Amino acid sequence: MKTLHLILAVLFITGQLFSQNLTGPQLLDKAVTYHDPDGHWATFKGTLKVTMETPDKLSRHSDIRIDLPNEFFQVTATRDTITTTLIVDKGNCSFALNNSEDISEEDIKKHGLNCESANLYKDYYTYLYGLPMKLKDPGTVIDPKVEKKTFKGKDYLILKVTYDDSVGSDIWYFYFNPETYAMEVYQFFRTDENGHQKNDSGEYILLTEEKVINGIKMPKNRAWYYNKDNTLLGTDVLN
Repeated sequence: MKTLHLILAVLFITGQLFSQNLTGPQLLDKAVTYHDPDGHWATFKGTLKVTMETPDKLSRHSDIRIDLPNEFFQVTATRDTITTTLIVDKGNCSFALNNSEDISEEDIKKHGLNCESANLYKDYYTYLYGLPMKLKDPGTVIDPKVEKKTFKGKDYLILKVTYDDSVGSDIWYFYFNPETYAMEVYQFFRTDENGHQKNDSGEYILLTEEKVINGIKMPKNRAWYYNKDNTLLGTDVLN
């Protein structure tokens, strides 16, 4: 029995030391292996049903179609009696309001039915639900140093990520479970004109539960909070 305890202790210590010595790219590889073990994201075709719950507002229900091989994206969102549809198909965009493409200029402006919004939603949903695999994209700069941090009473391995100027200027931090390498939190900060992190800006997102879609472990719940005062902005629930 003493021998068994000794073996377990050695394995635990070795595992802890290995985690501490991981480089940023190595940590990312382990996280990707956990979330997408069979490499399905690159050819992802599927529909995500997401409910956004926002304090003091009606919930928004979205059906999101992502077809990466065919460069197709569609989000149909309903809040109260209003349904909007935004489509990006091989770079071409189209829109609908309450299932009609005959839309007045006033409603186009009121509901943001334009190519900029369509591409913004495409980038938003494919980025967030494609994490951590999307951190392999060109223009992503992975810090080689992995940090350890306790956040909300839990220990994490932290991956710092920045982007080439052509991609974005925010600084992101991804928090991974040190035992499973599951992504459980991410956080971003804005930068000033000198590229320095503005600590009173940005948000952190708590991820709870998982849902497996096309072989990929995705966060079921994503709760968004301001960094500056911990105010809850809203929660996305993957149904």
